[in-house]
Amino acid sequence: MLNTITRSQRRFITAIISVVLLSAATVSNAETAEAKIARAITAAPSDITNEATIMDVDGAILRAGTNGWVCLPGVGLIPGDQHPMCNDIVWMKWMAAAASGSAFTTDVIGVAYMLAGDPMMNNDNPMATDPNDGGVWRQEGPHVMMLFPDMAVLADLPRNPFVGGPYITWSETPLAHVTLPMEAKEPPK
Repeated sequence: MLNTITRSQRRFITAIISVVLLSAATVSNAETAEAKIARAITAAPSDITNEATIMDVDGAILRAGTNGWVCLPGVGLIPGDQHPMCNDIVWMKWMAAAASGSAFTTDVIGVAYMLAGDPMMNNDNPMATDPNDGGVWRQEGPHVMMLFPDMAVLADLPRNPFVGGPYITWSETPLAHVTLPMEAKEPPK
């Protein structure tokens, strides 16, 4: 990632952020900006978060950044979520597509950090809300996620998050990505 971003890139990031956040729910108005920033910077290494834009899930910029990364105190696609995330520009486009229900494609690799973990999620269906639906549910600890221009090159990666190592999340959807866990996990009981 470049250390600086151009004015047109900054405008593009702002536009993507606005689209993503139109559908996002706010966490809590009582929480201070400082607390949200403190949580957001736990999502990635400090060489990313030190110069990243910190944006609240409602679109408010809590701290302007200069390196093209955007860190959030929670995943705006999940109402009330407080699992921080740091995204490159490709992942911000992915977030916009997920929020609007539109297709996502990329010509370059995208990277997102969630070093503080994420909520319980269905690994097969991004729209699933019932952990008793028979799907494969998992709650990942610290992890990195990657988007690829051609997911077909990853055909041999497992879809099962409990076999160890990287796996494909939401493999049969346009929102498919690779999850790279940093810790072991057990299937929910």
